[in-house]
Amino acid sequence: MTEIVKKHAPITGEQIAECLGISRPTIRSDLSVLVMLGYIDAKPKVGYFLGKVMTSTGQQSEKLMNLKVKDVMNRPVVIVESATVNDAVISLFVENTGFLTVTDEQGALTGMVSLKDLLKVTLGNPNAAAIPISMVMTRVPRLVFVTPDDTLLEAAKKMLNHQVVGMPVVNAHGDRGQLEVVGRITKTNMTQALVDLTSGFIAE
Repeated sequence: MTEIVKKHAPITGEQIAECLGISRPTIRSDLSVLVMLGYIDAKPKVGYFLGKVMTSTGQQSEKLMNLKVKDVMNRPVVIVESATVNDAVISLFVENTGFLTVTDEQGALTGMVSLKDLLKVTLGNPNAAAIPISMVMTRVPRLVFVTPDDTLLEAAKKMLNHQVVGMPVVNAHGDRGQLEVVGRITKTNMTQALVDLTSGFIAE
């Protein structure tokens, strides 16, 4: 029905029914629902035309609202909490990332360490390289993270509210609620998603 409206707009209800080969009363409720959802719109004495959801701007907005973290996240860059500050610095530069996710020996999330954290501990401290990363990282109770099924909008709000450059993506795992690291999301991911969306690279 929306394809008919798209092709022939503005078009009356009677004309839509004629195109479908059915009576006008048969599609009255369908038209009402489509208007309510924003897929089509209507003007008295003019007819039906595409609503906001079906315009390019509306479609982009709807896609953005429906994007999930799992659609744009990257693989995690992980370091174990027994590693040193020196190990963390090397990993940051090798992986070209702004933060590392820290796990215990079993792979459960225990914290996160950022470039800023490492700068704080290394500046003016000649012995910083040997410090365990567990002494520097932000631990789980104070850590901000998201799940794969969180929306991109929810993730963006968390980043802004907590002023972080990125967050681990986790799944709750096991009876003890251990957090399994499955990815990472950054401001770069979000910017790329917006660019892809407006360029038409994200599929319907």
